[in-house]
Amino acid sequence: MKYSSQLLMKLYRSMLRIRLTEESLVEPIQNRTINCPVHLYSGQEAVAAGICANLSKKDYIFGNHRSHGHYLAKGGDLKEMIAEIYCKETGCTKGRGGSMHLISPENGVMGIVPIVAGTISLATGAAMASRTRNDKRVSVSFFGDGATGEGVLYEALNFAAIYKLPIIFVCENNLYSTHMPIEDIRTDNHIAEIGPAFGLKTFRCEGNNVLKVYEVAKKSVEHCRGGKGPAFIEFLTYRLRGHVGPDDNIQGSHTDIRPLSEISKWKRKDPVLNFESYLLKKKILSEKKAAAIKDELNREIKDAHDFALKSSRPPADELLNYVFAR
Repeated sequence: MKYSSQLLMKLYRSMLRIRLTEESLVEPIQNRTINCPVHLYSGQEAVAAGICANLSKKDYIFGNHRSHGHYLAKGGDLKEMIAEIYCKETGCTKGRGGSMHLISPENGVMGIVPIVAGTISLATGAAMASRTRNDKRVSVSFFGDGATGEGVLYEALNFAAIYKLPIIFVCENNLYSTHMPIEDIRTDNHIAEIGPAFGLKTFRCEGNNVLKVYEVAKKSVEHCRGGKGPAFIEFLTYRLRGHVGPDDNIQGSHTDIRPLSEISKWKRKDPVLNFESYLLKKKILSEKKAAAIKDELNREIKDAHDFALKSSRPPADELLNYVFAR
């Protein structure tokens, strides 16, 4: 497949913006300026960027506890996301939700919820609505490998298959469910084999190669938008930070059990750095241009943090606002 320079640079900027944003959160988490739990997306940027580059603004996405990348790649406002992580009134859920509850309906970000598999049924319902309206919208359900142990996934796959719903089930298999390695919770590590059992168009793809992600996403979106039913994609990827917070949780030094050799292996597969090297080699990007883009993005991110720090927290007497329908 041939790619335009415009598309390649769009993918690069999207991934780099996510990475720099996530890494900007490390220090305020460590010094407790940010107090809510934060699950960093560092290392998995290619999935969000590659999928969302194939979606239109009107298409829907639903996420999970590790969804900053999905939100940003789909067009969510950076300032509102950072303010939400600081639990400020100017956040996208008015400071009530924190890092794991992000929303931007105007950009198709319809719900990000930390409950494992919690938004799979919502994404399926949105796809049913799209089919009923015949509006050609595609819904994407992002979830981790841990969600494959929840019954709602299989109910949703069956329902979506029966009604040929325009939904893509995206499993980001980063090999760990919290601190449990995948071999301890599954007898079969090939999650993609779930899809054919329900008659779904199914792919298993290297999740750290943004071009491979883009190609598989393109096929899946075309399949769904063409009325051919749902698709299932398993992306093999890896988080470069801890399960929650920046701590790498190296084996022997924390509650996690990830060996240092494994982390080092996956760092060599870094999706952002490897794609940058590819663009430099192809002379689509220069060192000077790369530095300029990083400076631009870092200024944008700093402005977002400054905006959040200057914003007010929700008033205590409004604690129950937006919780119950009136």
